[in-house]
Amino acid sequence: MQHSPRGHATVAAALTLALCLGMSACGTQESPQSATPQSAATASNAPATDATTTTGWPRTVKSDKGDVTLEAQPQRIVSTSPTLTGPLLAVGAPVIATAATKPNTDVSDDQGFFSQWGPIAKERGVKVAYDTAAPSAEKVAALQPDLIVVAATGGDSALDLYNQLAKIAPTIVINGSNKSWLEVTEQLGQATGHEDKAAEVKKAYETRLQEVKAKIKLPEGTVSPFVNFDDGSGAAAFTPQSAHGRLLTDLGFTLAPIPESVTGTTSMGKRDDIVELSTENVVKGLAGDTWIVFAPGAKTKEVITTNPAYNAAPAVKKGQVVYMGPETFRLDYYAAMACLDQLEKHFAQ
Repeated sequence: MQHSPRGHATVAAALTLALCLGMSACGTQESPQSATPQSAATASNAPATDATTTTGWPRTVKSDKGDVTLEAQPQRIVSTSPTLTGPLLAVGAPVIATAATKPNTDVSDDQGFFSQWGPIAKERGVKVAYDTAAPSAEKVAALQPDLIVVAATGGDSALDLYNQLAKIAPTIVINGSNKSWLEVTEQLGQATGHEDKAAEVKKAYETRLQEVKAKIKLPEGTVSPFVNFDDGSGAAAFTPQSAHGRLLTDLGFTLAPIPESVTGTTSMGKRDDIVELSTENVVKGLAGDTWIVFAPGAKTKEVITTNPAYNAAPAVKKGQVVYMGPETFRLDYYAAMACLDQLEKHFAQ
């Protein structure tokens, strides 16, 4: 999650940045198998940066704007996307600065870092490059990066600045709307020379996934995963292609189809991972027997239970609505592990 355009409040405040994910001090070298990223208290167990230079340089890395050749392993990475900062940190890449969203929202900390990776970013000394509401190539240039990472879609995309950024340093564009967060992590691991750490992340996640799958009892019928817009303007339904949809499918949940008649618009280009629902289309678009609400805001439960545009849905009438935590906004390793913990609790046998 990155999942809603910038115009929506609450989720939109974070979206003006970027959507459904604690880390360690720089010196530790523990693998992500032991990481539990839900809070700062567990930050010391997550993967740390790895200064070891890998072989295979120069190397050509994939980018949505054309392959990019890196002469040496990056040592000063600037992420212009908070959504992509999580995967970079998870593989131990040397992120020196990241774009940040509005501070102190439902999904961000006092620096505008996403709550799931904020602790590790602070411990590693990651700076705020700029506010995603005001992208700045000049501020990126002042950081003297040797690699710049850009999201292709979403409210935190700096794609409009690509030509300027590419003149500063090698710049890769990652499209997370049509990939799982694991695929994004692997792509960034390869691009930064941290493919071994990316493999550790994948193994840790898949091990935990199987543990949770064996422990939960799936609800009857289908589920509709989504993020609500607390300003009352609607919701963003996750598709089977989304990171959230894939996680649920991997656990055995069956996603309710989103009717073709329900179409939405986004300000950031075509998305494969979400369908934006206007208020009048919420019930029709969220046809699942159970609703799973990711990254609920302070007013989400009130909106769903009292607003006729929501409470007419069978899932709401039957009380079959599951509210996840705020750190499940945009999926990365940390958020995905938090999702698994919460789903295990909500659907315990």
